[in-house]
Amino acid sequence: MKYFFVFLVFQITCTNIAFAQDADNEVAFAVIEKVPIYKGCNKKWSNSTLKKCMSEKVVKHVVKHFNINVASGLGFPDGKVKINVIFKVNNKGDVTGIRASGPHSKLEEEAIRVIKLLPKFKPGMQDGKAVTVPYALPLIFNIDNSKYNKTKQ
Repeated sequence: MKYFFVFLVFQITCTNIAFAQDADNEVAFAVIEKVPIYKGCNKKWSNSTLKKCMSEKVVKHVVKHFNINVASGLGFPDGKVKINVIFKVNNKGDVTGIRASGPHSKLEEEAIRVIKLLPKFKPGMQDGKAVTVPYALPLIFNIDNSKYNKTKQ
């Protein structure tokens, strides 16, 4: 293995663009009345607590399943690498529309693979109706070649 990788930060943000409900019944995560509910989050909790629970569970899922060794041999220097992932939880609770943008197609493919493994959600609700909710997830990790170089010598 050419590089040794350490996850520096997995941070989660939501789309803060407050766009109106459209013809497809899509509502932004930042303004949804009831966010999609991840398995293990209690539907009786407040919306802000559910947002936090969902975000934490998604991050935990990604940390558990993302194979950081995919970046091996891609020639990245020491430092942070960021992959932006966007997906939607549709009105049936399924994860759809997964897209990733990063410094290499192999990293994008790995991010998409991991998001496809997310369990089914209880759909988000707006005005008493199930709606589609877009979600943004920046994945940030650190490449640290120094640890690899020490073990190689």
